[in-house]
Amino acid sequence: MRERIRRKSKLKGRQPDEAALVEVRTLIGARPAEGHRRDLLIEHLHKLNDAFRCLHDRHLVALAREMNIPMAEVYEVATFYHHFEVVRGDEAAPGLTVRVCDGLACELAGARDLLARLPELLGVEGGDVRVIAAPCIGRCEQAPAVAVDRQAVPLATTAKVLQALKSDPEEATVAYFDAAAFAEKSISPLPGAIERMPAFTDYATYRAHGGYALASALVNGEEDAEAIIKTMEDSGLRGLGGAGFPAGRKWRIVRDQPAPRLMAVNIDEGEPGTFKDRTYLERDPHRFLEGLVVAAQIVGIEQCYIYLRDEYHDCRALLETELARLQADPPCALPRIELRRGAGAYICGEESAMIESIEGKRGEPRMRPPYIAQVGLFGRPTLEHNFETLYWVRDIVEKGAAWFSGFGRHGRKGLRSFSVSGRVKHPGVKLAPAGITVQELIDEYCGGMLDGHSLYAYLPGGASGGILPARMNDIPLDFDTLQPYGCFIGSAAVMVLSQHDRARDAALNVMRFFEHESCGQCTPCRVGTAKAAALMHAPVWDNATLEDLAQVMGDASICGLGQAAPNPIRCIQQYFPEEVA
Repeated sequence: MRERIRRKSKLKGRQPDEAALVEVRTLIGARPAEGHRRDLLIEHLHKLNDAFRCLHDRHLVALAREMNIPMAEVYEVATFYHHFEVVRGDEAAPGLTVRVCDGLACELAGARDLLARLPELLGVEGGDVRVIAAPCIGRCEQAPAVAVDRQAVPLATTAKVLQALKSDPEEATVAYFDAAAFAEKSISPLPGAIERMPAFTDYATYRAHGGYALASALVNGEEDAEAIIKTMEDSGLRGLGGAGFPAGRKWRIVRDQPAPRLMAVNIDEGEPGTFKDRTYLERDPHRFLEGLVVAAQIVGIEQCYIYLRDEYHDCRALLETELARLQADPPCALPRIELRRGAGAYICGEESAMIESIEGKRGEPRMRPPYIAQVGLFGRPTLEHNFETLYWVRDIVEKGAAWFSGFGRHGRKGLRSFSVSGRVKHPGVKLAPAGITVQELIDEYCGGMLDGHSLYAYLPGGASGGILPARMNDIPLDFDTLQPYGCFIGSAAVMVLSQHDRARDAALNVMRFFEHESCGQCTPCRVGTAKAAALMHAPVWDNATLEDLAQVMGDASICGLGQAAPNPIRCIQQYFPEEVA
């Protein structure tokens, strides 16, 4: 009887050891009286992963105890995200990691050669450094791009990677950046002048040039909220993350929901070919923060969450510093702002998956309805915005709706930040009129095609936006203009191919990306992308089976990843049939 009682009195499951508990408490802090916040699970996992270069299972057990969360739940979150390294028992932590981007732009620029040569040069066999392929890291204009631990190496060569292992990055300098002054110009410098961290506008410089005057006037009742919403509506500004929903209308919808209302800002810029948000953020974080404060004041929001992709380490350090300066010397009453760190999951660019991740969960999209404007973060009405949408709020209000809508070509209105990469002389972010054609974009903003290259095909909207042939180079690039051709503009990521490339290879590259980044929640996407990639590798495509897969993925996938994944397949079948016949 005593033996049975003794056995039953033992706690079930693996128990944390005292040393692991001490290490976890040192990193995440002592447990508050009300307990650790459940939504900070991913932030705490980052602290452990940064400190030990991995997540030891003993630390996961201790973290589960400290946060009063089931170990299974901690483990399933940790293993969902690519940047968390879970190791078991006494396994050694991985050494320094070198990630070589294998996205389409980097593949065109020689990433495969780097992947082949770097392991031997860096002595991977010794176990100190490992080289792995990584999905798009958001530096397509700097292809091939490499990340040495968390240090970006633009226009990477073996020599530059070796140098990055031995030296610390230089600090960015301060300079005033006025985005509106670059209207109908290139934001990015020429390839020869690319810097890892360009000069940026700090808090003092931004205030000295009139920064936060609009936000202060609105908060203090000197500006009329209704007039600002009307200006936003008249400007035609739409969501610039890809969905294109009118910004002013979204503010009205969320403002009409019951309080408390929240805001979630999406800077998880993971669409291959897209780097505009990073380009603006690393030059002037405060123009975005002022737009956030204005939107929060108008909609009646007291708490905002900024979700930034983990690959943007330099941007995160910059934003943390400048946000702290703003909060230490606020020009007006500010909403509570929390910066959350992604962990390497493209799917978290989808708004509901991002919200799940902010809540400390696996980034799996939600079924809709309800929409997040009604039931979003923590079950509350949520205003979700892309970074760039908020970035233009100040300029539109100060300069007037007609300033923004006055740009445009071929019957379209507004400005668009095109992320251009591939076979052009001057890739980068181009602040061009909405409705510009790809040929005009290449000729007027990109210095033309590379020497020895001519336009063969282009992707108008990143990996998921489809592929069009050169003969269709006169289609206006804007929302709603590409759908008749089986494409869409999305985040305006234009990737240019030449006669030395094959469109089918580009389609296979992006399908492998979708396979890698599928969250796995729904079978049509999880299995469909893998099967499609296998079928697309064949010299001659089985078009009937591929069309069946495309139909199922498009009809039955929960979110846009699986729904848009068939676009490259259908474009190849329609516009490049000779490549797969």
